Amino acid sequence: MNSTSVKKGVIVVAGFGTRFLPATKAMPKEMLPVLDKPVVQYIVEEMVESGIEEIMFVTSSQKRAIEDHFDRNKDFEHFLEGKGKLNRLQPLVDLCKKVRFYYTRQSEPLGNGHALLCAKGFVGNDSFAFSDGDSIIDAKTPVISQLISVFNSHNTPIIGVQKIENPEDMTKYGNIYGNKLEEDKLYNVTEFKEKPSVENVSPNGLIVGGMRYIFTKDIWPHLEAQGFGKDEEIWVADAANSLAKEQDFLAYEYEGIYFDTGNKVALLKTTMHFAKKQGLL
Repeated sequence: MNSTSVKKGVIVVAGFGTRFLPATKAMPKEMLPVLDKPVVQYIVEEMVESGIEEIMFVTSSQKRAIEDHFDRNKDFEHFLEGKGKLNRLQPLVDLCKKVRFYYTRQSEPLGNGHALLCAKGFVGNDSFAFSDGDSIIDAKTPVISQLISVFNSHNTPIIGVQKIENPEDMTKYGNIYGNKLEEDKLYNVTEFKEKPSVENVSPNGLIVGGMRYIFTKDIWPHLEAQGFGKDEEIWVADAANSLAKEQDFLAYEYEGIYFDTGNKVALLKTTMHFAKKQGLL
């Protein structure tokens, strides 16, 4: 774990998960399993392994299962222990001992920027890690830990990015535009742009591969002033774009494999990857 002042994390999990209906009518999309763990647990593990000690979930009324999953159930643990099966739950028990969880609800589906604003009272003036709830990044060193290492040196907001070569593929993602710095894999961001046309993709080949940020308190005024953007919602990327035009904002090309679990085929590919990694296939 990093020795760092970044001890808080925010994960937004308020979306409806309509791409997975009817499964997500009663189950949050973030609780869909990748082998024997729900998607969101992979993200919590990444934060905890990066030194995060307090995590706030921004949820909605359909997300109680997330709260239940990360809550200790001593009766159930005792039952499993009596059956000699506690080892199956022990990794989750150990994880929950390392972090405190907090929950707040987003009252209206007004975008991930609005959801992040719901966590302002929890974060206060502290620097914090921010992630969505449905992207898994398989990395030897957790990506948030990689970002925190850079943040500790520069003390300025930072986003994790990946570089891809195919301009057609780049149009499927948010693009990052910026200037390459002398440090390896580090860029000074000049602009964020959501799914640009193929003629306007980032010349650096940089995409937002998984939503992983380290923010400072400077993000709050920009979120509060941010108007409605695409789909009449408030977006973190728009506020980050505004912030990048006011002060240094870094992008770091992290080491790791990004998996978007936001649709059925992507979730299946993610499950296949981890099944092969664990020698199950």
